[in-house]
Amino acid sequence: MAQFQAEPLALSGSQKNWVLFGVGLGVFMSTLDVGIINVALPTLVQAFNTSFPTTQWAVLSYQLVSSGLVLGATRLGDMWGKKSLYQGGLVLFTFSSLLCGFAPSIEWLIGFRALQGLGAVFISGLGLAIITEVFPSSERGRAVGVIGSVVSLGIAFGPSAGGLLLSWSGWHSIFFINVPLGIIASFLIARVVPPSARIEGKQKFDFFGAILALLTLGSFGLGMTLGQSQGFGSNNALILLAIAAVSFTTFLVVEAILKQPLLELKLFRNLQLSMGLLSGWLAFIVIGGSLLIVPFFLERVKQYPTVKVGLLLAVSPVLSGLIAPLAGILSDRFGARLISSIGLGLMIGGCLGISTFDAQITELGYVSRYFIYGIGLGLFQSPNNSTVMGSVPRERLGIASGLLSLSRTSGNTVGVSLIGAVFGALIASISAGADVSVAPPDAIVAGFQGTFRFAAIILCGAAVASVLRIGRGEAGEQGSR
Repeated sequence: MAQFQAEPLALSGSQKNWVLFGVGLGVFMSTLDVGIINVALPTLVQAFNTSFPTTQWAVLSYQLVSSGLVLGATRLGDMWGKKSLYQGGLVLFTFSSLLCGFAPSIEWLIGFRALQGLGAVFISGLGLAIITEVFPSSERGRAVGVIGSVVSLGIAFGPSAGGLLLSWSGWHSIFFINVPLGIIASFLIARVVPPSARIEGKQKFDFFGAILALLTLGSFGLGMTLGQSQGFGSNNALILLAIAAVSFTTFLVVEAILKQPLLELKLFRNLQLSMGLLSGWLAFIVIGGSLLIVPFFLERVKQYPTVKVGLLLAVSPVLSGLIAPLAGILSDRFGARLISSIGLGLMIGGCLGISTFDAQITELGYVSRYFIYGIGLGLFQSPNNSTVMGSVPRERLGIASGLLSLSRTSGNTVGVSLIGAVFGALIASISAGADVSVAPPDAIVAGFQGTFRFAAIILCGAAVASVLRIGRGEAGEQGSR
Protein backbone atom coordinates (compact mmCIF):
# COMPACT_ATOMS: atom_id res chain seq x y z
CA MET A 1 0.00 0.00 0.00
CA ALA A 2 1.30 3.47 -0.80
CA GLN A 3 2.65 5.38 2.16
CA PHE A 4 1.92 8.91 3.38
CA GLN A 5 -0.60 9.78 0.73
CA ALA A 6 -2.52 12.27 2.83
CA GLU A 7 -1.99 15.40 0.78
CA PRO A 8 -2.37 18.56 2.89
CA LEU A 9 -4.83 21.32 2.12
CA ALA A 10 -3.31 24.62 1.00
CA LEU A 11 -3.65 26.94 4.01
CA SER A 12 -1.51 29.69 5.48
CA GLY A 13 0.37 29.18 8.72
CA SER A 14 -2.11 31.25 10.74
CA GLN A 15 -5.08 29.39 9.23
CA LYS A 16 -3.57 26.04 10.15
CA ASN A 17 -2.96 27.23 13.70
CA TRP A 18 -6.59 28.33 14.02
CA VAL A 19 -7.70 24.91 12.79
CA LEU A 20 -5.44 23.31 15.38
CA PHE A 21 -6.90 25.52 18.10
CA GLY A 22 -10.51 24.81 17.11
CA VAL A 23 -10.05 21.04 16.88
CA GLY A 24 -7.95 21.02 20.05
CA LEU A 25 -10.65 22.87 21.99
CA GLY A 26 -13.24 20.26 21.01
CA VAL A 27 -10.91 17.40 21.95
CA PHE A 28 -10.05 19.08 25.26
CA MET A 29 -13.73 19.43 26.10
CA SER A 30 -14.45 15.76 25.46
CA THR A 31 -11.45 14.47 27.44
CA LEU A 32 -12.03 16.88 30.33
CA ASP A 33 -15.55 15.49 30.65
CA VAL A 34 -14.28 11.96 31.39
CA GLY A 35 -12.40 12.91 34.56
CA ILE A 36 -15.11 15.29 35.74
CA ILE A 37 -17.88 12.67 35.70
CA ASN A 38 -15.74 10.11 37.55
CA VAL A 39 -15.13 12.50 40.42
CA ALA A 40 -18.84 13.36 40.61
CA LEU A 41 -20.18 9.80 40.96
CA PRO A 42 -20.48 9.83 44.79
CA THR A 43 -22.23 13.20 44.61
CA LEU A 44 -24.65 11.91 41.95
CA VAL A 45 -25.53 8.92 44.16
CA GLN A 46 -26.67 11.32 46.89
CA ALA A 47 -28.30 13.85 44.55
CA PHE A 48 -30.53 11.25 42.88
CA ASN A 49 -30.90 9.03 45.97
CA THR A 50 -29.82 5.95 44.06
CA SER A 51 -27.18 3.20 44.23
CA PHE A 52 -23.59 3.42 43.07
CA PRO A 53 -23.95 0.59 40.47
CA THR A 54 -26.89 2.44 38.93
CA THR A 55 -24.98 5.71 38.86
CA GLN A 56 -22.04 4.00 37.15
CA TRP A 57 -24.26 3.61 34.09
CA ALA A 58 -23.87 7.37 33.59
CA VAL A 59 -20.25 6.50 32.75
CA LEU A 60 -20.93 3.19 31.00
CA SER A 61 -23.63 4.52 28.65
CA TYR A 62 -21.21 7.18 27.40
CA GLN A 63 -18.34 4.71 27.00
CA LEU A 64 -20.36 2.02 25.25
CA VAL A 65 -21.83 4.42 22.70
CA SER A 66 -18.59 6.29 22.01
CA SER A 67 -16.56 3.10 21.53
CA GLY A 68 -19.21 1.00 19.80
CA LEU A 69 -20.00 3.53 17.08
CA VAL A 70 -16.51 4.84 16.34
CA LEU A 71 -15.88 2.80 13.18
CA GLY A 72 -19.24 3.68 11.67
CA ALA A 73 -18.86 7.35 12.54
CA THR A 74 -15.38 7.66 11.07
CA ARG A 75 -16.37 5.77 7.93
CA LEU A 76 -19.14 8.31 7.42
CA GLY A 77 -16.53 11.03 7.87
CA ASP A 78 -14.58 9.61 4.92
CA MET A 79 -17.77 9.39 2.84
CA TRP A 80 -19.53 12.65 3.70
CA GLY A 81 -16.71 14.92 4.85
CA LYS A 82 -15.08 15.20 8.25
CA LYS A 83 -15.74 18.86 8.95
CA SER A 84 -19.54 18.65 8.91
CA LEU A 85 -19.66 15.53 11.06
CA TYR A 86 -17.09 16.87 13.53
CA GLN A 87 -19.09 20.07 13.88
CA GLY A 88 -22.31 18.07 14.22
CA GLY A 89 -20.66 16.06 16.98
CA LEU A 90 -19.67 19.27 18.76
CA VAL A 91 -23.22 20.64 18.57
CA LEU A 92 -24.71 17.36 19.81
CA PHE A 93 -22.15 17.08 22.63
CA THR A 94 -22.82 20.66 23.72
CA PHE A 95 -26.62 20.31 23.60
CA SER A 96 -26.60 16.97 25.43
CA SER A 97 -24.31 18.47 28.09
CA LEU A 98 -26.99 21.09 28.69
CA LEU A 99 -29.60 18.32 28.94
CA CYS A 100 -27.39 16.40 31.41
CA GLY A 101 -27.24 19.46 33.65
CA PHE A 102 -31.04 19.64 33.73
CA ALA A 103 -31.59 15.88 34.12
CA PRO A 104 -34.51 15.29 36.55
CA SER A 105 -33.54 11.70 37.43
CA ILE A 106 -30.67 9.26 37.14
CA GLU A 107 -32.46 7.46 34.29
CA TRP A 108 -32.66 10.66 32.26
CA LEU A 109 -29.02 11.43 33.03
CA ILE A 110 -27.96 7.99 31.76
CA GLY A 111 -29.88 8.58 28.54
CA PHE A 112 -28.46 12.06 28.03
CA ARG A 113 -24.96 10.73 28.68
CA ALA A 114 -25.47 8.18 25.90
CA LEU A 115 -26.45 11.07 23.62
CA GLN A 116 -23.33 12.90 24.76
CA GLY A 117 -21.28 9.82 23.86
CA LEU A 118 -22.74 9.91 20.35
CA GLY A 119 -21.46 13.47 19.96
CA ALA A 120 -18.09 12.53 21.45
CA VAL A 121 -17.54 9.73 18.93
CA PHE A 122 -17.32 12.26 16.09
CA ILE A 123 -15.05 14.56 18.11
CA SER A 124 -12.56 11.90 19.20
CA GLY A 125 -12.83 9.91 15.97
CA LEU A 126 -12.39 12.70 13.41
CA GLY A 127 -10.22 15.30 15.12
CA LEU A 128 -6.89 13.73 14.14
CA ALA A 129 -8.17 13.12 10.61
CA ILE A 130 -8.86 16.84 10.14
CA ILE A 131 -5.43 17.75 11.50
CA THR A 132 -3.73 15.25 9.17
CA GLU A 133 -5.59 16.71 6.18
CA VAL A 134 -4.54 20.26 7.01
CA PHE A 135 -0.88 19.81 7.99
CA PRO A 136 1.80 18.52 5.58
CA SER A 137 4.00 15.59 6.63
CA SER A 138 6.83 17.95 7.60
CA GLU A 139 4.57 19.62 10.19
CA ARG A 140 2.26 16.74 11.05
CA GLY A 141 4.24 15.49 14.04
CA ARG A 142 4.08 18.87 15.78
CA ALA A 143 0.34 19.22 15.13
CA VAL A 144 -0.45 15.70 16.30
CA GLY A 145 1.78 16.37 19.32
CA VAL A 146 -0.32 19.40 20.24
CA ILE A 147 -3.49 17.30 20.08
CA GLY A 148 -1.79 14.65 22.22
CA SER A 149 -0.89 17.37 24.70
CA VAL A 150 -4.50 18.54 24.78
CA VAL A 151 -5.71 14.99 25.49
CA SER A 152 -3.22 14.50 28.33
CA LEU A 153 -3.97 17.87 29.92
CA GLY A 154 -7.71 17.27 29.64
CA ILE A 155 -7.32 13.95 31.45
CA ALA A 156 -5.06 15.54 34.08
CA PHE A 157 -7.27 18.54 34.82
CA GLY A 158 -10.60 16.67 34.72
CA PRO A 159 -10.60 15.42 38.33
CA SER A 160 -9.38 18.71 39.81
CA ALA A 161 -11.78 20.78 37.70
CA GLY A 162 -14.61 18.45 38.71
CA GLY A 163 -13.74 18.79 42.37
CA LEU A 164 -13.69 22.60 42.18
CA LEU A 165 -16.98 22.79 40.28
CA LEU A 166 -18.67 20.41 42.70
CA SER A 167 -17.54 22.47 45.69
CA TRP A 168 -18.50 25.79 44.12
CA SER A 169 -21.85 25.20 42.44
CA GLY A 170 -22.97 21.56 42.59
CA TRP A 171 -23.09 18.67 40.13
CA HIS A 172 -25.03 20.57 37.43
CA SER A 173 -21.99 22.74 36.70
CA ILE A 174 -19.81 19.79 35.60
CA PHE A 175 -22.02 19.51 32.53
CA PHE A 176 -22.80 23.20 32.04
CA ILE A 177 -19.07 23.98 31.71
CA ASN A 178 -19.16 22.25 28.32
CA VAL A 179 -21.73 24.66 26.89
CA PRO A 180 -19.56 27.79 26.44
CA LEU A 181 -16.59 25.66 25.36
CA GLY A 182 -18.74 23.85 22.81
CA ILE A 183 -20.19 27.07 21.39
CA ILE A 184 -16.72 28.58 20.91
CA ALA A 185 -15.34 25.39 19.35
CA SER A 186 -18.34 25.06 17.00
CA PHE A 187 -17.92 28.64 15.82
CA LEU A 188 -14.21 28.14 15.16
CA ILE A 189 -14.72 24.90 13.24
CA ALA A 190 -17.37 26.55 11.07
CA ARG A 191 -15.12 29.52 10.29
CA VAL A 192 -11.60 28.11 9.94
CA VAL A 193 -11.76 24.44 8.91
CA PRO A 194 -11.89 23.95 5.11
CA PRO A 195 -14.14 21.34 3.48
CA SER A 196 -12.77 17.84 3.95
CA ALA A 197 -11.81 15.27 1.38
CA ARG A 198 -14.39 12.68 0.42
CA ILE A 199 -14.13 9.31 -1.24
CA GLU A 200 -14.76 9.71 -4.94
CA GLY A 201 -17.46 7.76 -6.77
CA LYS A 202 -20.69 6.26 -5.53
CA GLN A 203 -20.34 4.91 -2.00
CA LYS A 204 -22.53 2.61 0.05
CA PHE A 205 -22.47 2.58 3.82
CA ASP A 206 -21.99 -0.89 5.29
CA PHE A 207 -24.92 -0.96 7.73
CA PHE A 208 -24.52 -4.67 8.46
CA GLY A 209 -20.84 -4.18 9.28
CA ALA A 210 -21.67 -1.18 11.47
CA ILE A 211 -24.24 -3.23 13.42
CA LEU A 212 -21.74 -6.07 13.86
CA ALA A 213 -19.06 -3.59 15.01
CA LEU A 214 -21.50 -2.07 17.53
CA LEU A 215 -22.49 -5.54 18.76
CA THR A 216 -18.86 -6.62 19.04
CA LEU A 217 -17.54 -3.54 20.80
CA GLY A 218 -20.61 -3.03 22.98
CA SER A 219 -20.73 -6.66 24.13
CA PHE A 220 -16.99 -6.69 24.73
CA GLY A 221 -17.01 -3.46 26.76
CA LEU A 222 -20.03 -4.48 28.84
CA GLY A 223 -18.73 -8.04 29.29
CA MET A 224 -15.38 -6.77 30.55
CA THR A 225 -17.12 -4.35 32.89
CA LEU A 226 -19.42 -7.02 34.34
CA GLY A 227 -16.44 -9.37 34.57
CA GLN A 228 -14.71 -6.90 36.86
CA SER A 229 -17.72 -6.58 39.19
CA GLN A 230 -19.29 -10.06 38.99
CA GLY A 231 -16.27 -12.17 38.05
CA PHE A 232 -15.31 -13.42 34.60
CA GLY A 233 -16.86 -16.79 35.39
CA SER A 234 -20.32 -15.26 35.82
CA ASN A 235 -23.00 -16.11 33.27
CA ASN A 236 -23.55 -12.49 32.25
CA ALA A 237 -19.87 -11.85 31.53
CA LEU A 238 -19.39 -15.15 29.68
CA ILE A 239 -22.49 -14.66 27.50
CA LEU A 240 -21.51 -11.12 26.55
CA LEU A 241 -17.92 -12.05 25.74
CA ALA A 242 -19.15 -15.02 23.69
CA ILE A 243 -21.46 -12.69 21.74
CA ALA A 244 -18.51 -10.37 21.16
CA ALA A 245 -16.35 -13.24 19.86
CA VAL A 246 -19.04 -14.55 17.48
CA SER A 247 -19.99 -11.12 16.17
CA PHE A 248 -16.31 -10.20 15.68
CA THR A 249 -15.70 -13.35 13.65
CA THR A 250 -18.79 -12.62 11.58
CA PHE A 251 -17.63 -9.02 11.11
CA LEU A 252 -14.28 -10.16 9.71
CA VAL A 253 -16.00 -12.54 7.25
CA VAL A 254 -18.46 -9.87 6.09
CA GLU A 255 -15.78 -7.20 5.67
CA ALA A 256 -13.62 -9.58 3.63
CA ILE A 257 -16.52 -10.27 1.22
CA LEU A 258 -18.02 -6.82 0.66
CA LYS A 259 -16.73 -4.52 -2.07
CA GLN A 260 -17.30 -1.41 0.05
CA PRO A 261 -16.83 -2.59 3.65
CA LEU A 262 -16.94 -0.53 6.79
CA LEU A 263 -13.28 -1.44 7.39
CA GLU A 264 -10.95 -2.49 4.60
CA LEU A 265 -8.99 -5.39 6.07
CA LYS A 266 -6.21 -4.93 3.53
CA LEU A 267 -5.23 -1.76 5.39
CA PHE A 268 -3.65 -3.98 8.04
CA ARG A 269 -1.15 -5.36 5.51
CA ASN A 270 0.63 -2.05 6.03
CA LEU A 271 2.96 -2.59 9.01
CA GLN A 272 3.18 1.13 9.67
CA LEU A 273 -0.54 1.07 10.44
CA SER A 274 -0.96 -2.35 12.05
CA MET A 275 2.15 -2.26 14.25
CA GLY A 276 1.42 1.34 15.25
CA LEU A 277 -2.08 0.34 16.36
CA LEU A 278 -0.77 -2.73 18.18
CA SER A 279 1.93 -0.85 20.07
CA GLY A 280 -0.57 1.87 20.99
CA TRP A 281 -3.09 -0.73 22.18
CA LEU A 282 -0.52 -2.45 24.39
CA ALA A 283 0.63 0.89 25.81
CA PHE A 284 -2.94 1.84 26.72
CA ILE A 285 -3.42 -1.49 28.49
CA VAL A 286 -0.66 -0.34 30.84
CA ILE A 287 -1.91 3.25 31.05
CA GLY A 288 -5.50 2.26 31.84
CA GLY A 289 -4.52 -0.47 34.28
CA SER A 290 -2.01 1.63 36.19
CA LEU A 291 -4.57 4.35 36.84
CA LEU A 292 -6.67 1.68 38.56
CA ILE A 293 -4.06 0.35 40.99
CA VAL A 294 -1.94 3.42 41.86
CA PRO A 295 -4.71 4.99 44.03
CA PHE A 296 -4.78 1.78 46.14
CA PHE A 297 -1.08 2.20 46.88
CA LEU A 298 -1.30 5.91 47.63
CA GLU A 299 -4.41 5.63 49.81
CA ARG A 300 -3.94 2.27 51.55
CA VAL A 301 -0.14 2.17 51.93
CA LYS A 302 0.87 5.83 52.09
CA GLN A 303 -2.38 7.01 53.73
CA TYR A 304 -2.47 10.12 51.57
CA PRO A 305 -5.65 12.26 51.50
CA THR A 306 -7.77 12.28 48.35
CA VAL A 307 -6.58 15.72 47.24
CA LYS A 308 -2.95 14.67 47.41
CA VAL A 309 -3.68 11.45 45.56
CA GLY A 310 -5.32 13.44 42.77
CA LEU A 311 -2.33 15.74 42.45
CA LEU A 312 0.13 12.84 42.31
CA LEU A 313 -1.98 11.02 39.71
CA ALA A 314 -1.80 14.15 37.53
CA VAL A 315 2.02 14.04 37.35
CA SER A 316 2.20 11.58 34.45
CA PRO A 317 -0.48 13.13 32.16
CA VAL A 318 0.83 16.65 32.79
CA LEU A 319 4.39 15.63 31.88
CA SER A 320 3.10 13.75 28.85
CA GLY A 321 1.08 16.78 27.77
CA LEU A 322 4.03 19.12 28.11
CA ILE A 323 6.43 16.87 26.18
CA ALA A 324 4.01 15.84 23.40
CA PRO A 325 4.50 18.92 21.15
CA LEU A 326 8.30 18.58 21.47
CA ALA A 327 7.98 14.88 20.61
CA GLY A 328 6.06 15.84 17.49
CA ILE A 329 8.75 18.30 16.41
CA LEU A 330 11.47 15.69 17.01
CA SER A 331 9.53 13.10 15.01
CA ASP A 332 9.21 15.55 12.09
CA ARG A 333 13.00 15.90 12.12
CA PHE A 334 14.32 12.46 13.06
CA GLY A 335 11.43 10.14 12.18
CA ALA A 336 8.47 8.94 14.20
CA ARG A 337 9.69 5.36 14.63
CA LEU A 338 12.89 6.42 16.40
CA ILE A 339 11.22 8.87 18.78
CA SER A 340 8.31 6.55 19.65
CA SER A 341 10.74 3.68 20.30
CA ILE A 342 12.77 5.89 22.66
CA GLY A 343 9.52 6.82 24.38
CA LEU A 344 8.61 3.18 24.91
CA GLY A 345 12.08 2.51 26.29
CA LEU A 346 11.60 5.28 28.84
CA MET A 347 8.14 3.96 29.74
CA ILE A 348 9.64 0.50 30.36
CA GLY A 349 12.34 2.05 32.55
CA GLY A 350 9.70 4.09 34.36
CA CYS A 351 7.58 1.00 35.08
CA LEU A 352 10.61 -0.83 36.45
CA GLY A 353 11.38 2.20 38.62
CA ILE A 354 7.76 2.38 39.84
CA SER A 355 7.94 -1.34 40.65
CA THR A 356 10.43 -0.45 43.41
CA PHE A 357 7.82 1.59 45.34
CA ASP A 358 7.51 0.56 48.99
CA ALA A 359 6.00 1.98 52.15
CA GLN A 360 8.98 4.32 52.60
CA ILE A 361 8.74 5.97 49.17
CA THR A 362 8.65 9.77 49.38
CA GLU A 363 6.79 12.25 47.19
CA LEU A 364 10.11 13.07 45.51
CA GLY A 365 10.74 9.40 44.86
CA TYR A 366 7.26 9.06 43.36
CA VAL A 367 7.65 12.09 41.10
CA SER A 368 11.17 11.16 39.95
CA ARG A 369 10.07 7.71 38.77
CA TYR A 370 6.89 8.99 37.18
CA PHE A 371 8.95 11.71 35.53
CA ILE A 372 10.66 9.03 33.43
CA TYR A 373 7.36 7.27 32.71
CA GLY A 374 5.51 10.49 31.80
CA ILE A 375 8.29 11.75 29.52
CA GLY A 376 8.32 8.37 27.81
CA LEU A 377 4.56 8.44 27.30
CA GLY A 378 4.77 11.90 25.75
CA LEU A 379 7.59 10.82 23.42
CA PHE A 380 5.73 7.68 22.34
CA GLN A 381 2.13 8.66 21.81
CA SER A 382 2.30 11.61 19.42
CA PRO A 383 4.86 10.13 16.98
CA ASN A 384 3.01 6.83 17.01
CA ASN A 385 -0.29 8.55 16.18
CA SER A 386 1.42 10.58 13.47
CA THR A 387 2.83 7.40 11.92
CA VAL A 388 -0.57 5.72 11.83
CA MET A 389 -2.29 8.75 10.33
CA GLY A 390 0.45 9.25 7.75
CA SER A 391 0.33 5.64 6.57
CA VAL A 392 -3.10 5.75 4.89
CA PRO A 393 -4.48 7.52 1.80
CA ARG A 394 -6.22 10.81 2.35
CA GLU A 395 -9.65 9.29 1.68
CA ARG A 396 -9.11 6.80 4.55
CA LEU A 397 -8.01 9.28 7.23
CA GLY A 398 -11.33 9.05 9.04
CA ILE A 399 -11.22 5.31 9.53
CA ALA A 400 -7.54 5.48 10.56
CA SER A 401 -8.41 8.08 13.19
CA GLY A 402 -11.25 5.86 14.34
CA LEU A 403 -8.92 2.89 14.68
CA LEU A 404 -6.58 4.98 16.84
CA SER A 405 -9.50 5.99 19.04
CA LEU A 406 -10.60 2.36 19.23
CA SER A 407 -7.11 1.16 20.18
CA ARG A 408 -7.13 3.68 23.02
CA THR A 409 -10.58 2.81 24.40
CA SER A 410 -10.24 -0.96 24.02
CA GLY A 411 -6.74 -0.85 25.48
CA ASN A 412 -8.05 0.98 28.54
CA THR A 413 -10.91 -1.51 28.87
CA VAL A 414 -8.60 -4.53 28.69
CA GLY A 415 -6.04 -2.82 30.91
CA VAL A 416 -8.44 -2.19 33.78
CA SER A 417 -9.49 -5.86 33.75
CA LEU A 418 -6.09 -7.46 33.05
CA ILE A 419 -3.91 -5.29 35.29
CA GLY A 420 -6.59 -5.32 37.99
CA ALA A 421 -6.77 -9.13 37.85
CA VAL A 422 -2.98 -9.50 38.11
CA PHE A 423 -2.89 -7.02 41.01
CA GLY A 424 -5.67 -8.86 42.85
CA ALA A 425 -4.19 -12.30 42.20
CA LEU A 426 -0.75 -11.29 43.51
CA ILE A 427 -2.27 -9.80 46.65
CA ALA A 428 -4.44 -12.88 47.21
CA SER A 429 -1.44 -15.20 46.83
CA ILE A 430 0.49 -13.27 49.47
CA SER A 431 -2.30 -12.50 51.92
CA ALA A 432 -4.18 -15.85 51.99
CA GLY A 433 -6.93 -14.92 49.55
CA ALA A 434 -7.58 -11.44 50.97
CA ASP A 435 -9.47 -8.97 48.80
CA VAL A 436 -7.70 -5.79 47.66
CA SER A 437 -10.01 -3.63 49.78
CA VAL A 438 -9.01 -5.35 53.06
CA ALA A 439 -5.48 -6.57 52.30
CA PRO A 440 -2.65 -5.42 54.59
CA PRO A 441 -0.22 -2.77 53.29
CA ASP A 442 2.68 -5.18 52.81
CA ALA A 443 0.53 -7.37 50.52
CA ILE A 444 -0.53 -4.32 48.50
CA VAL A 445 3.13 -3.28 48.13
CA ALA A 446 4.12 -6.73 46.89
CA GLY A 447 1.17 -6.88 44.50
CA PHE A 448 1.91 -3.36 43.26
CA GLN A 449 5.56 -4.16 42.57
CA GLY A 450 4.79 -7.41 40.73
CA THR A 451 2.04 -5.79 38.66
CA PHE A 452 4.31 -3.03 37.39
CA ARG A 453 6.96 -5.58 36.43
CA PHE A 454 4.21 -7.32 34.44
CA ALA A 455 3.33 -3.94 32.90
CA ALA A 456 6.95 -3.52 31.82
CA ILE A 457 6.73 -6.86 29.99
CA ILE A 458 3.62 -5.67 28.13
CA LEU A 459 5.48 -2.52 27.09
CA CYS A 460 8.35 -4.67 25.83
CA GLY A 461 5.82 -6.22 23.47
CA ALA A 462 4.80 -2.72 22.37
CA ALA A 463 8.46 -1.86 21.77
CA VAL A 464 8.92 -4.96 19.61
CA ALA A 465 5.85 -4.01 17.57
CA SER A 466 7.22 -0.48 17.15
CA VAL A 467 10.62 -1.69 15.97
CA LEU A 468 9.06 -4.20 13.56
CA ARG A 469 7.64 -1.42 11.38
CA ILE A 470 9.23 -1.65 7.96
CA GLY A 471 11.72 1.08 7.14
CA ARG A 472 10.11 1.83 3.79
CA GLY A 473 7.30 3.89 5.35
CA GLU A 474 9.73 5.96 7.36
CA ALA A 475 11.88 6.56 4.35
CA GLY A 476 8.86 7.59 2.36
CA GLU A 477 7.90 10.03 5.05
CA GLN A 478 11.27 11.71 5.13
CA GLY A 479 11.48 11.76 1.38
CA SER A 480 8.29 13.79 1.21
CA ARG A 481 9.71 16.62 3.26
